[in-house]
Parts: sequence; structure tokens; C-alpha cells
Amino acid sequence: MNVAVIGAGTLGTAIAVLLERAGHRIVGISGRDETRERASSHLAGAPFLEPAEAAAAAELVVIGTPDDVIEPTVEALAAAAALGTGTWVVHLSGSLGLDALKSAAVAGAGILAIHPLQTFPDVGSALERLRGCSIAITAEDDEGYLLGERLAGDLDGVPFRLSGELRPLYHAAAVFASNYLVTASAIAESLFAEAGVPDPARAMGPLQRATIENVEQLGPARALTGPAVRGDAGTIRRNLEALEARAPELVPAYVAMARATLHLAERSGRLSSGARAAVEDVLDRWS
Repeated sequence: MNVAVIGAGTLGTAIAVLLERAGHRIVGISGRDETRERASSHLAGAPFLEPAEAAAAAELVVIGTPDDVIEPTVEALAAAAALGTGTWVVHLSGSLGLDALKSAAVAGAGILAIHPLQTFPDVGSALERLRGCSIAITAEDDEGYLLGERLAGDLDGVPFRLSGELRPLYHAAAVFASNYLVTASAIAESLFAEAGVPDPARAMGPLQRATIENVEQLGPARALTGPAVRGDAGTIRRNLEALEARAPELVPAYVAMARATLHLAERSGRLSSGARAAVEDVLDRWS
């Protein structure tokens, strides 16, 4: 297929590279100055064009802009008569459904959404991490799903079908799995440093890697350790006292995560209702 990428950021550029390797032709790249620099480094033969010009030359238009810009970008392309019958338009947002592409559908184009369940700090890592990662596909019909699955295969990914109305929930799960993991790591690093642990990032690395491995091998319920699953109310009380003294802004986050952990522990049968009540009594004093 002839492919145009509008807003070729880290992910859009990596997808263009892998689609080109799979035999597709990149007929246009558009975006800001950073996009031009990425394109020159990774897609030397692809022309850098205005969005409408790139889209008009393509059979597949990949919208790689930030989420809030997807809908107005597609509206502008449709208004410029750059989209129509025989064209497919795909966005890469995890949280948006097909409504963001409605102006393309009105213009006669096919629409779908593709989202790799992975994190990509740069193009090089994206090229590596796209291979083998799960890729969510949302489309209007079987034709769209089959195209999305074929494109995911061209990226060496593992496609699965995702209902459009469930994409925000799916994306919330991704935020917990990745973004909040980073935030929790930053909090832990700062607390280790406050406690006097030398090189806290290095010190906590083996603990975190082992935890992730346990989750992968055992599942979250069996991998869970710590004072909440043990019903150790005294330890949780001491944790909270220490946080109140040295990092009071973190008390609400600790309490919220402790409650979620209690729910997981009891649901998995590893915590009795009596032990949970004892911990809840401690948490209630800090709420």
C-alpha cells in the first residue's frame, strides 16, 4: 500500500519504517521540524510534504499526532478533499475510538484504530519493541479488522480486536501498568534516598525486576507480598507514621494503594476478613 504518516512522532516513524520493510511504500511524511529530522534519519527516501498533499497520495493515512489533535487533523484533511473512497485512515491513540475519524468516514474513507501495548522512548527502541507486542485493533467491520490485523502482522506484532467503547478502559489499564509504575518507582526512589540508601535506583532495581518476573510467572494474586497481604496492621501503621513525619504528601497515595492491595489479597483468598478489618482500622485513622 502507499502510506502517508501525518505527525510522524516516535511511534509513527517506527511504524513507517517497519511498514516500508514489509513492502509498503511511504509516499509522504508530514509534521513539525522534529518530524523532518526523524524522517531524514530513519526514512531517507520518503518525501516531506504538507499534510493534505501526503494524504492525497496515499491509500493508508496514519495519523500519529497527539490525541487532542487527531480529530481536527482529520477534519482538515477531509475538508481539503485529501480523503475519500479507496483510502484508509488509522489513528494510533489508545484511548480514542473511531469517532475521532468520523469526518474521514463521511468523506468515504475506511477507518480503524491501532494501538501497540508498549512504551517507546525513542524510534530505535520502538523498532525493537513493536516486534512481538500486543496490538489493539478497532474497526467498523470485518474488512477493517482484517486490514488492521494484516498491518499488525507487518509490524511483527500480535493483534487482538478491541471494542471501541472499551478503548478508554483499556488505556486506563495501560496507564496503571506503565505510567503509574514509573511514578511509583520515582516515589520509592525518593523515599529510599530519604532513608539513606546509597544509589537507590540501583538498589531497588533487583527488587522491581523480581517483582515483575513474579507477576509474569505467577499472576498478580500469587506474586503479592508485603504487609497488606499478611494483614500486618502494625507495619502499615509504622509506614504511615514515617510518611507523615518525612513525606506527608504521600500518605494519601499509600492509603489508596493499601486499600487496593487489601482488596486483591482478600479476593485471592490470601487474607482473612478479620485481618483485613484490622488493617482497615489503621487506614481509617489516616483517611
